[in-house]
Amino acid sequence: MVSKFNNLRINNLGAGAEFEKKIEKFLEDWFSDSGTVEVQTSGSTGTPKIFGIEKKRMMNSAQMTCDFLGLKEGDMALLCLPVEYISGKMMLVRSIIRHLELFISEPSVKPLENLNYTIDFCAMTTLQVEHSLDKLPLIRNLIIGGAAVSESLKQKIAGSENRIYETYGMSETLSHIALKQLAPVSEDYFTAFDHISISTDSRGCLKIYAPELNEEVLQTNDLVEIINAKQFRFLGRADHVINSGGAKIFPEQLEALVKKEIPAEAVFLGLEDERLGQKLILVIESDDSDEIRERIKSIPFKKNFHHPKEVLFVSEIPRTPNGKVSRIQLKEKISQEKKHQ
Repeated sequence: MVSKFNNLRINNLGAGAEFEKKIEKFLEDWFSDSGTVEVQTSGSTGTPKIFGIEKKRMMNSAQMTCDFLGLKEGDMALLCLPVEYISGKMMLVRSIIRHLELFISEPSVKPLENLNYTIDFCAMTTLQVEHSLDKLPLIRNLIIGGAAVSESLKQKIAGSENRIYETYGMSETLSHIALKQLAPVSEDYFTAFDHISISTDSRGCLKIYAPELNEEVLQTNDLVEIINAKQFRFLGRADHVINSGGAKIFPEQLEALVKKEIPAEAVFLGLEDERLGQKLILVIESDDSDEIRERIKSIPFKKNFHHPKEVLFVSEIPRTPNGKVSRIQLKEKISQEKKHQ
């Protein structure tokens, strides 16, 4: 179909009527006289918020991504993310400003099911990528967001000849402000776009100055290692840090080790403990397995206190609507279950 908005060409690859309506609603808002559109945060680190974003700043963000990837007028893009969130909205804005031909697929864990030809650009969550490995060769430029890319997923996509990137960003930065290439070249650090400056606060958490995207200096809770003026390595979130017996533990780093060994979602949590302050536990999204337990015992953790004091198996780990693990809900779930044991 051809959209009535700015001659944006939209091709439906199995998206339902409800998803089409949400796209039409955003386009109506975008081409209205208002200078802003409303965006909802994911709620992965707290209560979801809705706030207004200036359209000109969204256009600046879209320009940065399109320029970095070398997208040109007439290239084909695929939207398979919810348009309630900044990730889906920005795919639409990129298509509008760069005059891309847009294909839409229902947001699901298998959004590429009906794709049978090559697309120039797509943004997906880690969960979507996990369920679309056979179709990834059809995507010339893929960016992955929503959650950190696991070590096991990195290994699965390492042989790709097409360009695949992990993103760094948040709603307040209008999607990503930095990319880390995973294939065909594997990079160790995120590289920030032009016109973006990075630094850290006294805690070692990333500060972002991106005047074309947000007039304020954005203070994150992400602990990073600054490599140079443009590159940084993500260590973990300050609010995820577990203090066990006086030792600070970064769960994201331990999860990366575990996911090299087991083909399942793994989350480290700190549960309240009278002796340690917080007891390190590992939650695995799987049926209880002696084989997995043995694999975990053999993982070469750098410190003895990195070994989990307890390993729990759950049928499903809570996630936010856009696919991120909800550590808050998971911790509440585990704590409640333990109270009733």
